[in-house]
Amino acid sequence: MKSMEEMIQAAQKAAETIQSQMNDMQVKLDAIEVEGVSGGGLVKVRATAKGRIIRVEIDESLMAPQEKQMVEDLVTAAFNDARDKADRVSNEEMQKVQGSMGLPPGFKLPGM
Repeated sequence: MKSMEEMIQAAQKAAETIQSQMNDMQVKLDAIEVEGVSGGGLVKVRATAKGRIIRVEIDESLMAPQEKQMVEDLVTAAFNDARDKADRVSNEEMQKVQGSMGLPPGFKLPGM
């Protein structure tokens, strides 16, 4: 039978392992790229699955001053599309990690 001290040490080691895996996951998510698109491809936003914006591309046909409001709307839509895709990829990756740890689907780890 394990002593209380052994059980506490085991729990601390498990917590350290989970923290390490979560840190690794954050690095991995920042390396996965997604692309948000709006206006049928006239505006594209590349982001990491962690949500960091990498690049914005705007088709030159939208560069007329009278198109300013539409360009702003399309950039906003492309950002939101990229964010949605980043969230989806992030959730899928988290489920993989949680599954490998034996945690139930949808389990929320503190700080995640």
